[in-house]
Amino acid sequence: MKYVDVALARIGASDRLGLTLMRLAIAIIFLWIGALKFVPYEADSITPFVANNPVMSLFYKHPDEYKPHLTHEGQLVPAEREWQTRNNTYGFSKGLGTVELTIGVLVLLNPVSVPLGFLGALLAFLTPFVTLSFLVTTPEAWVPALGDAEHGFPYLSGGGRLVLKDVALLAGALLVMADSARALRRNLAAARTPSRQAVPQTLR
Repeated sequence: MKYVDVALARIGASDRLGLTLMRLAIAIIFLWIGALKFVPYEADSITPFVANNPVMSLFYKHPDEYKPHLTHEGQLVPAEREWQTRNNTYGFSKGLGTVELTIGVLVLLNPVSVPLGFLGALLAFLTPFVTLSFLVTTPEAWVPALGDAEHGFPYLSGGGRLVLKDVALLAGALLVMADSARALRRNLAAARTPSRQAVPQTLR
C-alpha cells in the first residue's frame, strides 16, 4: 500500500505538468491542422462543413453546388479540383489555416508573454463552439439513409465523429485559459503594487 500511496501522490501532483502538456497538445493540433489547410485534399474535405455553414458559406462562390464535386482523400480528379478553385475553396481554406496557425503560435507564446498566451487560449476555447455547430448545420456529419436502419441522429459519420472530438479540445482549452488568466491576474496585481522605497533617515 505504501508504494500505491506514493504512486498516487506523484500522479496527484502532476497537474502542473498536465497543464503544460495540454497547452502543447492544443498548439500541436492547431499548428498541424492549420498547416494542412494549405493542402488541397484538406480543403476539399471540409467543403461540406463550410458550404452548409450560414456564415462560412458566404466565402464560397457556389456553396449550393458542392455535392457533385466531392472527392475522397487521396483521390485526384482534375475537373473537381478546377471547380474547387473556382469555388474559392482553397482561398478560404488558406485563410482559415492562417487563423489556426496564429492560434497555435499564440498558445505556445504563453511562457514568453502571458497576455498573448491568454489570447491564444481564449481563441482555442472559442473555436470548438464553431466546429461543434457543424453537427447541426452539416448533413454529412450523420450517417446517410442508404438502406441501413441506423442513420441520422445519433449515428455520427466519420466526419461527425471527428467534429465531436472537439468537446475534449473545448475542455482542455478552458483549463489552459484559466491557468493563463490566473497568471495574468498575478502580473497585473504585481504591476499595481508600488515598489518599496527606502525610508529617508530623520535628520537630527
